[in-house]
Amino acid sequence: MRITHGSILPDKLGFVLIASYPCGPWQANCYVLKDEKCPQALVVDAGMQSLRTVVGLLARQGWGLAGVLATHGHVDHIGDAARLANRFGVPMWLHGADGFMLTKPSAGLGPGYEDEMRRMLGADELPAPDTLIDLADCPELDVAGLHIGVTHAPGHSPGCVLFSIEDEDGPIVFSGDVVFAGSIGRTDLPGGDPVVMAATLGGVVAELDDRARLLPGHGPATDMARERATNPYLQAGFWEA
Repeated sequence: MRITHGSILPDKLGFVLIASYPCGPWQANCYVLKDEKCPQALVVDAGMQSLRTVVGLLARQGWGLAGVLATHGHVDHIGDAARLANRFGVPMWLHGADGFMLTKPSAGLGPGYEDEMRRMLGADELPAPDTLIDLADCPELDVAGLHIGVTHAPGHSPGCVLFSIEDEDGPIVFSGDVVFAGSIGRTDLPGGDPVVMAATLGGVVAELDDRARLLPGHGPATDMARERATNPYLQAGFWEA
């Protein structure tokens, strides 16, 4: 597995190429995945202002698109997801618990964000995907030559999920806004819940393999061993303090 940042891709692909692009005003990471044996790529978190970047990459590399995955429904992670999926006629996957913000982005941010969304997007509205698949019904996916585990991980939003791919060097986990390098996602937005987040961190996150490489929704990549040792939110007793 190789991870690149920006528009430069390695000359030779390993088992799976992962290109990372921070996009939009909140610099959410958009990931493009490509198994070397499959002619199609897969996108995770096609957020605001990611469409042109992804379309350009696919065109330059001569790749098709198999689908668009969303770690959760906040606009910085799905702002261009439906547009991208509809442009290529492929599905978008999102957990149904985050459906309330799919086409109305301010619903996931709270009162007072309507004007901000109109300023950023031209309207407090996003297009609906032509084909939407509920991740609540998908404990695993086989897309674009990749076998992907799907784990519900609520707290930041009710529909947060972790996507995982097994690699020869250990799992690759797209952690969205559940876990970052040195931090976690906020829980004060609509649908967020600190009690639920604590259960997620002490449950599915704590159970991750130390070798797991975490590709978060914002900021740099990290790994579970480092976060288990240094992330203050993952320390025993933190949530009881």
